[in-house]
Amino acid sequence: MPHAASKTISTRTTPYDVAEHLRTPEEMAAYLDAWLEEAPDDAAGITKALGDIARAKGMSQVAKDAGLSRESLYRALSANGNPSFATVLKVARALGVKLHAAAA
Repeated sequence: MPHAASKTISTRTTPYDVAEHLRTPEEMAAYLDAWLEEAPDDAAGITKALGDIARAKGMSQVAKDAGLSRESLYRALSANGNPSFATVLKVARALGVKLHAAAA
């Protein structure tokens, strides 16, 4: 029986960017709400979620709507960012999302 030559199949992957999949205000709010629900003590994760939503909406427009420079918005929402609560509230308002409180 002849032996068939094996073929090597290469798979190409690309990094997943959640911002490409946040299209509607409802999807954006649900994404942030999931972070707030699942990781309420993860300030860096919640900041990242705000950054993902801001990228989905357009950083320049979000910065303008929040009254911040684009650079300061990027810095605040970066992996090493530590935005003030006032900045978080401004960004949330600019994103069109609300933070909610519930009894723990």
